[in-house]
Amino acid sequence: MSEPNVFLLPDLGEGLTEAELVNWLVSVGDEICVDQPIAEVETAKSMVEVPSPYAGTVAILHGEPGQTLDVGKPLISVKTAGTASVPATISKAEESTVPAADAAATAYREEEKAGSGNVLIGYGTPGGHGQARRNRPRRATTTVAANPSAQPTAPATQRQPGVVSSPLVRRMARDNGVDLNSLHGTGTAGLITRRDVEAAISAASPETVPDPERTNGALAATTLAAAMNSNLDATDLDPRTGLSIATRTQVKGVRKAVAANMTRSRTEIPEATVWVDVDATALLELRAAMKGRNADDTPGLLAFIARFVISGLKKYPELNTRFQSVREAEDSELKEIIGFNGINLGFAAQTDRGLVVPSIRNADRLSARQLHTEIRRLSKVAREGKATPAELGSGTFTLNNYGVFGVDGSAAIINYPEAAILGVGRIIDRPWVFNGELAIRKIVQLTLVFDHRICDGGTAGGFLRYVADAMENPSSALADL
Repeated sequence: MSEPNVFLLPDLGEGLTEAELVNWLVSVGDEICVDQPIAEVETAKSMVEVPSPYAGTVAILHGEPGQTLDVGKPLISVKTAGTASVPATISKAEESTVPAADAAATAYREEEKAGSGNVLIGYGTPGGHGQARRNRPRRATTTVAANPSAQPTAPATQRQPGVVSSPLVRRMARDNGVDLNSLHGTGTAGLITRRDVEAAISAASPETVPDPERTNGALAATTLAAAMNSNLDATDLDPRTGLSIATRTQVKGVRKAVAANMTRSRTEIPEATVWVDVDATALLELRAAMKGRNADDTPGLLAFIARFVISGLKKYPELNTRFQSVREAEDSELKEIIGFNGINLGFAAQTDRGLVVPSIRNADRLSARQLHTEIRRLSKVAREGKATPAELGSGTFTLNNYGVFGVDGSAAIINYPEAAILGVGRIIDRPWVFNGELAIRKIVQLTLVFDHRICDGGTAGGFLRYVADAMENPSSALADL
């Protein structure tokens, strides 16, 4: 009898190397079919459902919800007809023996494509036969003899007390002051499970908590109280401040990607900033008039501004480019500016998963109404975590409407590797000289942050002034578009 088919976590797009396992959609023992979703995983780009390229019985789930899995490592093992029975869980040592688990994504994408008819970023097939092609040698396994009393030919891998495979279990133990080395695991080969840690927490007696009166000084007593309130060990102190640590949040997923992107932008791009106050009264009046005639088909303000931005980028195409270095030889690099035939307009969107920038592909071909439709659609899929890597990583220029947070302006960070980002503040009533007289007008601040390697202040100022003039005279601007 042969061993189960091991499905490796596929490349989920754009060179991503890891994904967080959010939720299993199947359990050990379930019967599944080809292309059936088996797990939800979250990458730095989006949340996706991973379909199975195999049909059969779920034998092993390689990971727990909340665990970060590397691309190319085992995700699930599926037993098809005629395969041997295997344990429902495996140890790290056993998992590491899976052949080519650390191979490049290109190697296993070719292997898997015979089995699945469902196309996912990084793998997919025209088939759908429920059985993938195998070209690599398989991991040796110990099969169960027909005689129930027969013993395996080799002893099972033994775990030492205090060893766990789940980051969630380790964190639970740390947050509740449980010493893993003092526990005896009830899982396979002595694996310490969540239930073991929960039992240790429940069994903890009040006497195990130090008495504040026996501590040395007010700082120790304060630290103890803070630790008890936050379910942390009283010894978990920050050495710099002397305060107990209330929370530890792992930087991963979207937050990790945003941090890396922002750091790279500030490190590599010599940015400059220009801004201008704009009288948006006429634009608001135009939109109000349009809404009065057809409320259901009126573009939002952001769609109008996006249309003016696109027109400005056509007039000042330098801002719709990318600066990059190309290595010619070991000791030399070629610097070049890449221009594009078209505009993919990104817009910053705040979601529960963090800040993402979905982009409207070929935005230069769309009207204000069509832009409004795409902004709403992309905002929805971004909030749901269902935007594709292509929708989140293909922009050539970014529009950032931080006015929704009630702020007037911001020196935004360029969305690397783009050349510029335009920020839009809140629209407020301000005294303004209009037609030679002081009046109360609707004023908004526009801020352009640009890569000074791409262009100089004349180009940046010209673009910003073009967008501002279009907003102040929207009827004329829209007539010319």
